[in-house]
Amino acid sequence: MNIRKLPPASQAFKYPLLIKSILAYSTMLEPYNEIVYKDTLRYNYFELNRRVRKQANIFKNLGIDGGKTIAVIDYDSHRYLECFFGIPMTGNVLHTINWRLSPAQVLYTINHAQDEVIICHIDFLPLLASIFDEITTVKSIIICADNGEFVNNTTLPIIGEYEALLAKASDEYDFEDFDEDAVATTFYTTGTTGNPKGVYFTHRQLVLHTLSISVTFSAIDGACRFNNSDVYMPLTPMFHVHAWGFPYVATMCNTKQVYIGKFEPETVLKCFVKEKVTFSHCVPTILQMFVSHPATQQIDLSRWKVVIGGSALPEALAKAALQRGVDVITGYGMSETCPILSTVYLKPEDVQNTDIDFQVKARTRSGTPAILVDLQLLTEEGKVAEKDGETIGEITARTPWLTQGYFNEPEKSEELWKDGWLHTGDVATMNQSNSLKITDRIKDVIKSGGEWVSSIALENLIGKHEAVQEVAVVGIPDIKWGERPHAMIILKEGKSLTKETLKDFLQKYVDDQTITAWTIPSSVDFAKAIPKTSVGKIDKKVIRASLANLEEKSLS
Repeated sequence: MNIRKLPPASQAFKYPLLIKSILAYSTMLEPYNEIVYKDTLRYNYFELNRRVRKQANIFKNLGIDGGKTIAVIDYDSHRYLECFFGIPMTGNVLHTINWRLSPAQVLYTINHAQDEVIICHIDFLPLLASIFDEITTVKSIIICADNGEFVNNTTLPIIGEYEALLAKASDEYDFEDFDEDAVATTFYTTGTTGNPKGVYFTHRQLVLHTLSISVTFSAIDGACRFNNSDVYMPLTPMFHVHAWGFPYVATMCNTKQVYIGKFEPETVLKCFVKEKVTFSHCVPTILQMFVSHPATQQIDLSRWKVVIGGSALPEALAKAALQRGVDVITGYGMSETCPILSTVYLKPEDVQNTDIDFQVKARTRSGTPAILVDLQLLTEEGKVAEKDGETIGEITARTPWLTQGYFNEPEKSEELWKDGWLHTGDVATMNQSNSLKITDRIKDVIKSGGEWVSSIALENLIGKHEAVQEVAVVGIPDIKWGERPHAMIILKEGKSLTKETLKDFLQKYVDDQTITAWTIPSSVDFAKAIPKTSVGKIDKKVIRASLANLEEKSLS
């Protein structure tokens, strides 16, 4: 193709897309909006900028002058927000450590990422101490203590407490321009086997992701909109995919932000009420707590907007949230995608539709691709699936912000990017309105007697029973049929359910042809808890492993 390029003026400036531009705009519109940490600290955006400059001088004084990896292991906090900016803006790489991993996995990620400095909440100091003899690259540790006090009774290379170091540092720092393709962040995603895999994102990718989310959630009319008149309180950990990118959006837009520290329901609810929170994102388990916990029944949720991700939003939970007045929608993405690929889009007239069943169906879909996202579904034959709402295919993606590979994992990187599209491992349908509906993870689809059974669809139906609090469906081996569905169920307090009554309940969905009789689970466990991953998703591989040697509990 022929194109035309023109020479720029000799002194024309080629503006790099750097994270520092996001922070710079935070004092432009509503700089006196606050950053709040629990009930202990609050400051405005002028102070946020000043603290980020002081943080940069801490690194400068340590001789960390760019290209190094600085890790953070902390709860959601103002400190973490400062690290989202100060670390990459100095040309260094922010490694967000998942403290819910096993000690061996934490050790692996620290060594693999080649961390030189760790900013560590005092609660995680024993974890570091237990593995430090095997850590190969860390030279300095900065402690975070909410009260500013700690006693160093270890031999770890602790150089001081975060607030004390900030107090001593200069608040003058000139952040340089550099290549927008410089790596800004890294973190580790866990799979079903092997060590965690390191994903990484550049300044350019994070800026474009931020701009796309901003436009997707503000310029387009619909449900669950977000702007700088909101009060933002994330309920997903900041170590997980940059808290889905919303802290960058909130900072750029000068939105009031509330950080809760260690997740404790009493603290969360106190902050929610006191700060008048209007926008959050979380996994379904957290929304379930807000909707059903006795302590929340007198709390007005009608001004609260929530984006659900990480796991499919059960229809029963969506209905319960809508009945409480929550403006809830679903988003879709994964660690490798920075993360957002799609969010539910409702036309203005759809938002006004008072039929709650319509709202539930619409809001529990996996969404329409966000701005600058190209998606296509590939069938098992490698063809692009029709947009008919029925043909199933694996979601593959191209956007400007997808991780370009796994750090030091060339073979897995090539597998991820087969044929020039990032392969998500999720299977879905797409309708003529370009709306996705995830049917399962490829590894979670149940293949029984030649039929494909969606575990997510079954979970939705079982979750509609009034006695069911939470449910997970997995496939378990069957000599005759290959696999059969198995349901693990948590009952609501004071409610009862038997396998026989569950079978009778599901029969009505057979009668109306929603499912076939073959789909009804062959076995059921009533459990006190369902295994979760480190980021709150149902861990189906653990469920399958726990069932491997159990005798079949037949419904028949």
